Amino acid sequence: MLVTTTNNIEGAKVVKYLGMVSGEAILGANIFKDFFAGIRDIVGGRSAAYEKELRQAKDIAVSEMVEQAQALGGNAVIAVDLDYETIGGSMLMVSANGTAVVLEK
Repeated sequence: MLVTTTNNIEGAKVVKYLGMVSGEAILGANIFKDFFAGIRDIVGGRSAAYEKELRQAKDIAVSEMVEQAQALGGNAVIAVDLDYETIGGSMLMVSANGTAVVLEK
């Protein structure tokens, strides 16, 4: 399944718009990750634990969105937007939204 942030796909024609599809993933950070991320913030560097969690949450959200598009009969999702929000200070929500379409084959 083709997933893109663009509204058009070069060389392909959208023959049917199926509607908006979305996927969400919520993850919580545990105290040890928070502690070590805080240390990284002080001494500098990237927090690999948080990056891994964010990547996993994004993958889950996009997978759910793709499953919805497939259930509608789509073969692509266009105009995809990823959003990241904090919930309650210790939870992170990643949402993926797009338009399921059928591309000409």
